Amino acid sequence: MSRIFSKWYDFIMGPLEKGKFKTVRKDLLQRANGSVLEIGSGTGVNFPYYHSVTKVTAIEPSQHMIERSRKRREMSVVPIQIIQDNAERLPFDDDTFDTVVATLVLCTIPNPEAALQEMKRVCKSEGKILMFEHVKMNNVVLANLQEYLTPLWKKVCDGCCLNRDTLQMINENGLQIVHKKTFYNGLFIQVEVGITD
Repeated sequence: MSRIFSKWYDFIMGPLEKGKFKTVRKDLLQRANGSVLEIGSGTGVNFPYYHSVTKVTAIEPSQHMIERSRKRREMSVVPIQIIQDNAERLPFDDDTFDTVVATLVLCTIPNPEAALQEMKRVCKSEGKILMFEHVKMNNVVLANLQEYLTPLWKKVCDGCCLNRDTLQMINENGLQIVHKKTFYNGLFIQVEVGITD
């Protein structure tokens, strides 16, 4: 499934990425600075939007996604290193990065709480975590629909869960939301997170 999903990902997401998502990503990533860690870099959609940073280290578990991201990495104006690994156990020391970025990835990580703890660990205390994610909606009817669709969606979309309550997970893992925007009636969020303990 991973190979098929990576092959079609950019095509399926193209209309959104050329529209609203492009604006959201650019707005989010202009706040990145210094040494950046990107979690789940996928096909490298974020790579063109990094400008005011010194370097980017990208973690991606799928070799198929890494292969599809190479062209964007080569065209980037900042140095980008891609490491095949997962987010639940990052191969970095504490307090390594000025900025940690996660976009449309917490929905697919098997243990998102562990990933959040790792993001917190490797981010400097004065650093920031920038996220753009789809989340469980506040509307009860739509939230129930997300619950209903998630088992099938997860199979079709390489592990993606529609029903993750990401905001709650952030608050429960020693992180503080310092800036938040919502899109598409609360289905998508853009957040800047600070370290609280």
